[in-house]
Amino acid sequence: MTGFKSVELFTGAGGLALGLEKAGWHHVAMVELDKHACATLKTNKLRGHPLAADWEIHAADVRGFDYGAVNQKVDMVAGGPPCQPFSLGGKHQAYNDKRDMFGEAVRAVREMKPKFFVFENVKGLLRESFATYFNYVILQLTYPEISRRSCEGWKDHLGRLERFHTGGRESGLTYRVVYRLLNAAEYGVPQVRERVFIVGFQADLGREWCFPTATHSAEALLWDQWVTGQYWEEHGVPKRERPAAPPQLKKQIERLRSSFRFSAPAKERFRTVRDALSGLPSPQTDSGAVANHEYRNGAKRYPGHTGSPLDEPAKTIKAGNHGVPGGENMLALPDGNCRYYTVRESARIQTFPDDYLFCGSWTESMRQIGNAVPVSLAEAVGESIRAQNPLKLHVQ
Repeated sequence: MTGFKSVELFTGAGGLALGLEKAGWHHVAMVELDKHACATLKTNKLRGHPLAADWEIHAADVRGFDYGAVNQKVDMVAGGPPCQPFSLGGKHQAYNDKRDMFGEAVRAVREMKPKFFVFENVKGLLRESFATYFNYVILQLTYPEISRRSCEGWKDHLGRLERFHTGGRESGLTYRVVYRLLNAAEYGVPQVRERVFIVGFQADLGREWCFPTATHSAEALLWDQWVTGQYWEEHGVPKRERPAAPPQLKKQIERLRSSFRFSAPAKERFRTVRDALSGLPSPQTDSGAVANHEYRNGAKRYPGHTGSPLDEPAKTIKAGNHGVPGGENMLALPDGNCRYYTVRESARIQTFPDDYLFCGSWTESMRQIGNAVPVSLAEAVGESIRAQNPLKLHVQ
């Protein structure tokens, strides 16, 4: 098996894994505990999905996983540690939350010594109240071999890492670590979704790297909608049925006209819900024609939960602690009504391929999708890292 080899922790439904596979990485081990997510992964593997057919799936708790069982050298460790300890919608317990698995991410890096790693988490990780602990996470990933001693509190361990770091010493396994808050909409995902990505390169590789440049912009969407009308033409919306430009955007549209008098914005336009759902039949009339596209009724609008407009990027698809929040995971229809997204519609908004199936109930499938990394965003980050691999591939 040739390719850039990777191991993925906290795999979930496979959004990060699919994106990395598209970028040229090959997963030699994937670790996931949740039975429904494992069913999704295994179903797509058994069906021979072109990106999942060779996956090595371990239905296991990372806390007890033996990385010696991988039995081969890997180029990268990736994963999305559970986000609930840091989520803006959670209880914000961070290191006091038993679901905080950053220590396991560090253990994986320490034991497998990959050339690269990439971890993803929620925007809430950058909250001011978590700043000290986030610095602790970064220093652990920078010096993974300086592990926490038995009976040593995390703040004492942090102090030891800080002293080592400020002492200017570099010995053993060391990584150059950077992080950035990325908005998925800026990379072609039809959704406003901000997530923190942490990327590390082994220090002795001597490579310069930065996060990939954004490729899409809100300005380009406004240009195509309200200056040229190209957006409506692409979707076959007659002029008589096109909405008027929102009053609050008129000044911004005029500035665009002035700024780009002779050419359009250089970046591609943000993709919208209409873009994402294009070609799908209505789930209310033809739900059986597409897998995971069953209609679910009961959606209601109320203050703060008004759904996603059809001609804007979707609001962030969410998993929810107790079911799925209606406002984020429903579509606001032009006639003023609303309805829940189907599983397939949510998957499209997260840029999963249509031939990738999800196992479980609507609520369970939506939880998997809401926890996933958008496939296209994972691909963009994975490609930029792969392009910097200066060493010989690990082949088998």
